[in-house]
Amino acid sequence: MNLVLASTSPRRKELLTHIGLGRAEFRFTQVAPDIDETPKAGELPRDYVQRLAAEKALAGLALCSGMSQPAVLGSDTIVVLENEILGKPVDEADAKRVLRALSGKAHTVMTAVALAKADQTSVRLVETLVRFCVLSDADIDAYVASQEPMDKAGSYGIQGLGGCFVESIEGSYSCVVGLPLVETRELLSEAGIR
Repeated sequence: MNLVLASTSPRRKELLTHIGLGRAEFRFTQVAPDIDETPKAGELPRDYVQRLAAEKALAGLALCSGMSQPAVLGSDTIVVLENEILGKPVDEADAKRVLRALSGKAHTVMTAVALAKADQTSVRLVETLVRFCVLSDADIDAYVASQEPMDKAGSYGIQGLGGCFVESIEGSYSCVVGLPLVETRELLSEAGIR
């Protein structure tokens, strides 16, 4: 079976590499699926993130038509505060708005991971509770000026500079980064990929 990561995210690539535990035989390729990420009317956050992960995996599978036995991994991460999905910021002002909203509060990070093969698609959802410390305007301005939050759900990266805002987490750290390792390993193992 040929493993394919349906993502160009460097964070997901690095995390998936960890699953191989350094074994030379654990290899994968990457494709860049293009899907519409617009939430459907009335769609709950957990349904939305699972749908996107599955759609990314299936779109990736469609890009692998010439490959022998592809198994395509798709993933999506969202940040949810008070039942509102906080996606990637559209600009610096939006990033600042989101960071102000997260300041001093707990929010949920949801990451869904899907594995699509010719005959089936399996999805896992992982939720992690993240609590932010209180952020000053100077903290927010400096962080946004670093440009780190501009391509991240919820306008922060726990694995980078944004990690200094995280007071605590309850759940999977790798979920917050963008690919829950335990659940991804389970999906791969169930598919016979080790």
